Amino acid sequence: MTAARVVKPITQSVDQSLLRTVPGLITSCRLARPPQPADMTDNTPAGDKTPHTNSQPDGDVPRIRVSSVAGFLVVIPHLLGFHPSRSMVVVGLDARRGRIVLAFRYDLPDPPDAARSRDIAEHAAAVLRKRRIRTAIAAGYGDGVLVTPVAEQLRAGLRGAGIAMRDLLRVQDGRYWSYVCTDPGCCPPDGVPFDVSAHPAAAAMTAAGMPARPDRASLADSLAPLTGQAAQSMRQATERAVLRAAELIASSGGPGGSSSRTQGGTSSCGSAGGSSRASSVPSGNPGGLWLAVEAGREAVRGAISIYRHGGRITDHDQLAWLTVTIADLRVRDDAWARMEPRHRADHQRLWTDVVRHACEPYVPAPASLLAFTAWQSGDGALANVAIERALAADPEYSMAHLIGQALDAGLPPSAARLPMTPEEVEASYAGTELGGAERSASRSARGSAPRSSARTSSTGRSSTTRSASKRPSA
Repeated sequence: MTAARVVKPITQSVDQSLLRTVPGLITSCRLARPPQPADMTDNTPAGDKTPHTNSQPDGDVPRIRVSSVAGFLVVIPHLLGFHPSRSMVVVGLDARRGRIVLAFRYDLPDPPDAARSRDIAEHAAAVLRKRRIRTAIAAGYGDGVLVTPVAEQLRAGLRGAGIAMRDLLRVQDGRYWSYVCTDPGCCPPDGVPFDVSAHPAAAAMTAAGMPARPDRASLADSLAPLTGQAAQSMRQATERAVLRAAELIASSGGPGGSSSRTQGGTSSCGSAGGSSRASSVPSGNPGGLWLAVEAGREAVRGAISIYRHGGRITDHDQLAWLTVTIADLRVRDDAWARMEPRHRADHQRLWTDVVRHACEPYVPAPASLLAFTAWQSGDGALANVAIERALAADPEYSMAHLIGQALDAGLPPSAARLPMTPEEVEASYAGTELGGAERSASRSARGSAPRSSARTSSTGRSSTTRSASKRPSA
């Protein structure tokens, strides 16, 4: 079943934190039952947090108890990975076990828009129903003029879906108000002050590998491209990498080497900020093509090994070769098949470095691989930022769209399965590499995956629902 049949598409990216278990029972001022402690994992499902490299097993992560509205509001930025603003955050609860199951964030319509507010409410209800979540808390961040229209639609939408709202809050300038509580002794008209930084849960979650950045823009900055002399060095290294690929093709003595598998012509790195699409490994001579693709696969295997052993690649020629070769689907899909979840933190470091160093036309493939590993890790915000970078370079890159659709549908990290083994990937391309260069050239390097790979990822949502021009701006 595709995601489109489960969750109605929404015309904005949805930052999410989909968690197996997170802090303890969340209580509001209206709840009589005492709080109970619960386990917290290192955020292994797909979601909305800052990048982190904590790969502790679940049992090694400390327990964190949250027993008040203030505590709940302290937790939210750490679930998202940044402090939200002008946002509506919905948190799904397992009330019986006293655990947060998932959290996701929407931009508030500005100016207020009834249709968009209704879309947010319907989408939130659908995601919660899909995960069989029957209890939720929501918090809107910003002025009441913006928060209240969405809050009203959300309360009505969740009620209609049979989902209980434990509390519905508005947060602004270090104070919160409840749309649910009418007791002035508990929720005075002037709001209830709280201090995010002073609460012990903030330090505990940071220590558990779930820090909170100041805002979403600072998360995007973590994937910002190089500038200045470093960027110039990478442009030159990328030119050398493209030339190296062409020379590998020519070295076998066969014809060709000048054509490309990408639609829209070839390009190298070009000037900073260039928008031309990357050329993949040149095609034309099957023997030489195999040499270039195999060299790319070898580079991927070497890079993965370096990062899994705690190392890091800093050489620009080595990084440029990775960016150029993984623009080819055969190399990219080999890398994709090696993204084992147990190494997700190391893979995030690898693809973050590659994305930051990649010249713009070569960003889509490593950014999509980063989005996939972030989804595996539960870093929905990082996944969305990576997707935005991929689509800014190529708005039609299908792998980025597929992962974005899965995130927007609220699919958990358990759904981020490897499409094939590396051996199956190689076998699926064997005919095109060695005996069918023409069929290979017909595939677009914009991101079309082998059929068996796309089968596990396709969510049926139109690519027009996620574009570079509709990125969240929290």
